Amino acid sequence: MNLLSVESISKSYGERVLFSDISFGINQDQKIALIAKNGTGKTSLLNIITGNDTSDSGQVVYRNSIHISFLSQEPILNPELSIEETIFQSDSPILQVLHNYEIALKNPEDTDVYQKAFEQMELHNAWDFETQYKQILFKLKLEDLSLKVKNLSGGQKKRLALAQILISKPDLLILDEPTNHLDLEMIEWLENYFAQEKITLFMVTHDRFFLERVCNEIIEIDNGTLYQYKGNYSYYLEKKDARQIAEASSLEKAKNLYTKELDWMRRQPKARTTKSKSRIDDFYVIKEKAHQRRKEHQVQLEINMERLGSKIIEIHNVSKSFGDKDILKNFEYTFKKGERAGIIGKNGTGKSSFLNLLTKSITPDKGKIIIGDTIKIGYYTQSGIVVKPEQKVIEVIKEFGEYIPLTKGKVISASQLLERFMFDRKKQYDYVEKLSGGELKRLYLCTVLIQNPNFLILDEPTNDLDIVTLNVLEDFLLDYPGCLLVVSHDRYFMDKIVDHLFVFRGNGVIEDFPGNYSDFRMYEDSTLLEEKTEVKKEKRNWKKDANSALSYNEQKEYNRIEKDLKKLAEEKEIMEAKFADGTITTDKVNEASEKLQKILDSIEEKEMRWMELMEKME
Repeated sequence: MNLLSVESISKSYGERVLFSDISFGINQDQKIALIAKNGTGKTSLLNIITGNDTSDSGQVVYRNSIHISFLSQEPILNPELSIEETIFQSDSPILQVLHNYEIALKNPEDTDVYQKAFEQMELHNAWDFETQYKQILFKLKLEDLSLKVKNLSGGQKKRLALAQILISKPDLLILDEPTNHLDLEMIEWLENYFAQEKITLFMVTHDRFFLERVCNEIIEIDNGTLYQYKGNYSYYLEKKDARQIAEASSLEKAKNLYTKELDWMRRQPKARTTKSKSRIDDFYVIKEKAHQRRKEHQVQLEINMERLGSKIIEIHNVSKSFGDKDILKNFEYTFKKGERAGIIGKNGTGKSSFLNLLTKSITPDKGKIIIGDTIKIGYYTQSGIVVKPEQKVIEVIKEFGEYIPLTKGKVISASQLLERFMFDRKKQYDYVEKLSGGELKRLYLCTVLIQNPNFLILDEPTNDLDIVTLNVLEDFLLDYPGCLLVVSHDRYFMDKIVDHLFVFRGNGVIEDFPGNYSDFRMYEDSTLLEEKTEVKKEKRNWKKDANSALSYNEQKEYNRIEKDLKKLAEEKEIMEAKFADGTITTDKVNEASEKLQKILDSIEEKEMRWMELMEKME
C-alpha cells in the first residue's frame, strides 16, 4: 500500500541546485534510507516531505488520513512542559487511554475514574502497549517524567522527541540522524526495535551498521540524480560500484565516439540531407555526454605531522569525580607510539571528561598525567567550530596562515587546502553561518588537522558527516602515523580504525579490551549467553522444566492470569484503603461493597485456575 509519492520535485537556493525532477514512492512496511553528500539537500528533502518546506516544482501526494511523525536534528519542544506532558500531547487514541489510566493510578480514591480507565485499558487491549511504552522510556533513559523540557540537555531533548514519535505509533516515521545523542546500548536497542517492528521508515543516517541491519531499500542522490537500490547497505555498495564502472565505461565510449564525430564536423559537412542534419544534431548530444564529469572530489589529507619522541602520555594513579559520581579510580596507563584506541561506554560514564583530563581542560583529584615534550595534541570536540558573525569559510583557514605545510616539505595555499576538503572556490566565500551541519564539521576537522598534531583526539567525529566524507576520513586515519584516541558511537567507524578499546563501565571502572567493537560485542554476547544459560539451568533444577507440561495456549493463559492477578490485587488494595480511611460516603457504601466483592470473586476464580495449571506443571 502506497503511503506517499514524491512526484518530480526540485529545489534550488539561488543558483545552487540541490536536486531536480526527483520522484519516488514510500510503501507500507518499507524501511528506506536516503544517502547523499552533505549540502546536497537531504534535510531539505525531508522538510519538503513533512510539509516544513516547499519544493520549487512538483508535488508530494499523501494517502488520505496518513499520520506522519518527523524527528528532526533539532526537535522543537515546549520548554514549559514536563517529559510526561510532552509524550501525552499526541492525539493517538490508545495513548490517551494509557494517559487516563496513569492519571487514575495517581488518584486511587476516585474509584469511578479508576474503574472506567481500567475498563478502557481492557477494551483497547492496552496492557501490552503500556509495557512497550515503559520499555521505550527506560531504554532512552527518560525515567523521571516530571522533569521540565527546559531543564533537559540537548541529548535528552533528542531522546524525548524520539520517544514521543515511537510511542505515538504513526503510519510513517521520518527520521533525520536518529542515532545522534544515543549511546551504543540505546542504538543497538533502537536497531533491534526497528528491525523487529512492523513499521514504515524513511530516514537519513550516517550509521552504516544501522543501515545494514534495519533498511531494506537505499535511495541515493548523486550529482543531482536519484538512484534506488532494493537492499541493505552491503547491497547498495555492491550495486553502486557496478553502476560507476558501467558509467565510466559508457563515458569512455562517448569520448571515443566524440573524437570520431568531431573529426567529421571539422570537415565542415554541408547539412543538405536529412541524414547529415540528424548526424549534426546527434553530435551535440554526444559532446554533452563526453564532457560529463563526475564530481567525485575526495578529501586528500596529507598534512605534515610533528615528530613523536619516546615519551607519549603517561597516566599515573589518576582519580576524578564530580560530587558522588566517580569518573576514574586510580587509573594507570601509558600510551605507546602509533597507538589507536577507541573509547566506548554509556552516556554519563565520563568519556568526554577523560579526554578533558588528557588535554588539561580539567585537573585530576589525585594522581598525575605526564605529556611528552614532543606531543602536540589535536582535539576535535563535540562543541565544534566557533562561528563568528559574517566570517567567510576561507577566512577561518587563513587564521592559521596563507600557506600550510604538507609532508615532504611541500606547502599549500588556504584555498587549495579547502578544495581538498570539498569546499569549491565558490563555497569558500560563503559565510560560515550558512553551512550545513556536516559542512561545519568538515571545516572544523580541517582546522584541527592543519595544526599538525601527532596525538589526535576525536570526540564523536562522525556526527553529521556524510558517508562519502566518512569513508575518506577513515582512509586518512588508517594511514595516520601518530597516536589516535577516538570516542564514537559509530560502530562501523570504530571497527575500521581502532586496535583496542577503553570500555567505560561507570562508577570509575575502565576496562582495556584488546580488539575492535565487533570483537567486544561478540565477547559481551557470549558472556551474556553463558550467564543466561546458568540462570536457565538453575531454574530447571527447582522448577523441573515446568512449562513443558503445558500446551502453548495454556502457557499463554498462565502468563495472562499472573498479570490479571497483579492488577486485581492493586484494585483490591485501593478499595480496602478507601473503606479503612472513611472516604466512601454512606450512600456509596453498598455500591463500593459490590465492587470489592466482584474483585474478590475474580481473584478467587483466577487463583483456582492458576492452581490447576500449576498442578499440571509439577
